[in-house]
Amino acid sequence: MSAAACISFHAPTTSVVVAAASAMATAAEAAAADKIITSMKEEEEDTHTAAGRGLVRRPRAVARRLACDRRALGDGFALRRAIGRPELDSLDPFLSLDEFEFSPPAGFSDHPHRGFENVTYMLEGGFSYHDFSGHKGTISTGDVQWMTAGRGVVHAEMPGGRGVQRGINLWINLSSKDKMVEPRYQELTSQDIPAAESDGVSVKVIAGEALGARSPLQTRTPALCLDVAMRPGARLRQPVPPGWSACAYVIDGEAVFGADASAVGAHTCVVFGGGDDDGGCDGVAARTTDRASARFLLVAARPHGESVVKDGPFVMNTREEVEQAREDYRNRRNGFEMAAGWTSDHAAATAAVH
Repeated sequence: MSAAACISFHAPTTSVVVAAASAMATAAEAAAADKIITSMKEEEEDTHTAAGRGLVRRPRAVARRLACDRRALGDGFALRRAIGRPELDSLDPFLSLDEFEFSPPAGFSDHPHRGFENVTYMLEGGFSYHDFSGHKGTISTGDVQWMTAGRGVVHAEMPGGRGVQRGINLWINLSSKDKMVEPRYQELTSQDIPAAESDGVSVKVIAGEALGARSPLQTRTPALCLDVAMRPGARLRQPVPPGWSACAYVIDGEAVFGADASAVGAHTCVVFGGGDDDGGCDGVAARTTDRASARFLLVAARPHGESVVKDGPFVMNTREEVEQAREDYRNRRNGFEMAAGWTSDHAAATAAVH
């Protein structure tokens, strides 16, 4: 996408406008010039006082909006899919982005993964897990788990309590050089996620940096992941490196993105353009109207520009690599050795009941 996709906020300097005004012949023209000068001064002041806005001069335009309808998938599980659907199969390096609802008896029993990072961020309730290395626990409301599956993980995932558990699940592709790294878990409780607030904008920095706060998470693929809450009438300009893919998923309320005139409501995914390296766009702009607040997840990451083959729980670069992953899991080798003879607590409990 070219620089035309960006929204330029550059304007003539005040001194240039003053010089033009002094050359005007009539009082009416001079009055009009004074009005322009006042407006520009207000815009300049606004640029430096709104939360985060002073760091972004060319926000990206909105390339598309996607309404994310709720789909029930079996008893106790439903999702709203933003990425990983026919209209948006992927957004390199993002493979999927879902808002999910999870309640008993639903659950994902013992299953493998290879080749990507799996991020679970809880909005409400809890999420329990147990993997073949003995790593187990529950993340609760506001907590995040950033799992690098790498060469292989086998785990189970279950609702962390009674009633509906709600969260965001994000799959981020790994580059070819990182596909076979050792698995890693990084978890932060809600209290440990860095947060910042300015001018009606509150941000929890899950990954990356915003409003001077930086997350301790180390991601294999350079990424930004923010939980943004905005009061009515608030504005945000968040830096995003040129060349990175970026989108926002509205969780609650309504917000206006880029130069759009109309707000988008809850359960809508906004995909930003202007992500090419020579586009000149340096961030994302968002604001709320005077009548409504908003909460949205802003994610961005550096794309790999590599071929992708997705097949169930495996994401590799070629069909042969996917078949190799299946063979490795079937034969408990090359990263799946610990799966031999292992059963999760969740699967064992289910077997005992039946």
